[in-house]
Amino acid sequence: MKIIVLSRNSQLYSTAALVQAAEKLGHDVRVVDYLRCYMNITSRKPMIYVDGEKILADAIIPRIAAKHTFYGNAVVRQFEMMGVYTLNDSVAIARSRDKLRALQIMAKRGVGLPVTGFAHHTDATTKLIEMCGGAPLVIKLLEGTQGVGVVLAETANAAESVIEAFKGLNANILVQEFIKEAEGADIRCIVIGGKVVASMKRQAPKGEFRSNLHRGGSAEKVSISPAERAVAISAAKAMGLNVAGVDLLRSNHGPVVMEVNSSPGLEGIQQSSKKDVAKMIIEFIEKAVSKPSRPTDK
Repeated sequence: MKIIVLSRNSQLYSTAALVQAAEKLGHDVRVVDYLRCYMNITSRKPMIYVDGEKILADAIIPRIAAKHTFYGNAVVRQFEMMGVYTLNDSVAIARSRDKLRALQIMAKRGVGLPVTGFAHHTDATTKLIEMCGGAPLVIKLLEGTQGVGVVLAETANAAESVIEAFKGLNANILVQEFIKEAEGADIRCIVIGGKVVASMKRQAPKGEFRSNLHRGGSAEKVSISPAERAVAISAAKAMGLNVAGVDLLRSNHGPVVMEVNSSPGLEGIQQSSKKDVAKMIIEFIEKAVSKPSRPTDK
């Protein structure tokens, strides 16, 4: 089977792991920089090119950076038009990348979430703070990723100042309750095909509430409860993602979802869980592509 990994950097751990896993299973795999792709959008024969070469595949694995979601997702849609199997489709990626939309979809499906407020006018600031249980609370930029644009406001006055500052910059923000009992830790679950295949606990360093590994957080293998497993699966299903990284917090009122990632990093989860998640992803693609025949240019 011919597999393309849509990634800007073939040296990234996750990209390299997927390539290695695909090659070990006997597939023809290639990394393509999606920003270098250009498209012929036609109803008769849609096509994608890179440097004048037609790009053909049986399946693609989108690894689209958040800042390039618009163009990257356009490339994914083009492959869909060409009848190519995509691990996560463009609609699911778009859902997961829009934090507000993702929360609204999950809320509708009954997925456990932190109390979250959203408003346009600063006149609603006090009500937002009250709605989320008062300070301390978390304020998030909708466009932020990997912990960037996430602020913990310790007091109501601090929260008002941060909210007004963001609004002064015409930034869209979410206000969420602070889950103190999580003690700076979250659970990352990898869901593949509706099953949690690996999980890890990420712990924020001392003095930090964000547990992102690239911010100094540590990771370790963790056993999750049936409730946590069910919430992670429900969150991925609500987004329509075949492969997802679901971030949970352990709250006093059960597991709550912080975020669903359509291109979860593999380094931390593979090293902490000792599971070959990249291989599991390729095996999922093998089962999903019923007839893994090599495409021809006809």
